[in-house]
Amino acid sequence: MTQIAKKNKSKSRIVSLLTFIVLLTGSGCNQTNTKGSVNKEQAPQAQEAASTPGQKSGKIKVVATFLPIYWFTKAVAGDTADVTILVPPGTEVHEYQATPENVKAIATANVLVKNGLGLEEFLETTVKNAQNPKLTQIDASKSIQPIEKISPVVETENHEEEHDHEYTGGNPHIWLDPVLAKQQVINIRNGLIAANPANKHIYETNAAAYIKQVDSLNNQYQQTLQKNPSCTFVTFHDAYPYLAKRYNLKQVAVVEIPEDQLTPTDVQKAVNAVKQYKVKALFGEPGIDNKLLTSLSKDLNLTLRELDSLETGSTDPQHYFQAMQNNLQTLETVCK
Repeated sequence: MTQIAKKNKSKSRIVSLLTFIVLLTGSGCNQTNTKGSVNKEQAPQAQEAASTPGQKSGKIKVVATFLPIYWFTKAVAGDTADVTILVPPGTEVHEYQATPENVKAIATANVLVKNGLGLEEFLETTVKNAQNPKLTQIDASKSIQPIEKISPVVETENHEEEHDHEYTGGNPHIWLDPVLAKQQVINIRNGLIAANPANKHIYETNAAAYIKQVDSLNNQYQQTLQKNPSCTFVTFHDAYPYLAKRYNLKQVAVVEIPEDQLTPTDVQKAVNAVKQYKVKALFGEPGIDNKLLTSLSKDLNLTLRELDSLETGSTDPQHYFQAMQNNLQTLETVCK
């Protein structure tokens, strides 16, 4: 099993913790978190993705960029393709630097599936270097209207350069909205059919089964969150605007915190921003031991909980539903 790649520290000093704070106008914020733990085990297939360019006889080779796209692609392709992943689960996809193994994987692939909306900034040069004229590319964000900025940015430090996470194609975190995730599955299904029409029936059948689960997930979110509408939150990473828009949650601000060389002034600005919105619950990403969030939760007397942006976890396509249901349980608890 390979080690999770370290982020490129030279690109940005803005933390990409995939964490957020929820502000509630009601009660119930001090309940104990009952959310189940997320399985971080990674399948050998995903671990060896970029370093195993060969494919099994009779199967096309499909490369997915990162974890949610891998889930959706593997669910649709089933056993008809060798599906591998470029960005190891848990690696910072926003600032990912392609490796020679990535180039080799794309050079020998039949199909490349990406999230799109400017998320995979490394991809254009990597595909060019792969020099694979027979490569079919599938953009899973096709026909999806992106959200631009929907809330103000609260900066806790003076920036001398542009933020790396100002996406050119709009906010890319569409997989966190089940309705848009469904469209991604449809786009992947259609792309695989075009690339390998011999397996059209299999792709349609597999996609239909997965979409049925996605529809059920959407219904669960609607029925649960409509009981406590307008649950308002502040985020440290702008990953949840689609989820908020879909289920009548409200993202009121994005608080940016420097990643390294954190000064007392930076911390105080973050505390002031949190206090400004009268936050009642604090969220961190599963598996991340962030000392700043822990310190903030203690200083502000807040309960530290977890919300998953789904960029780490098991490579089993069913993990999407497990993680999203865990998120729903957490939101239900704090939004009461």
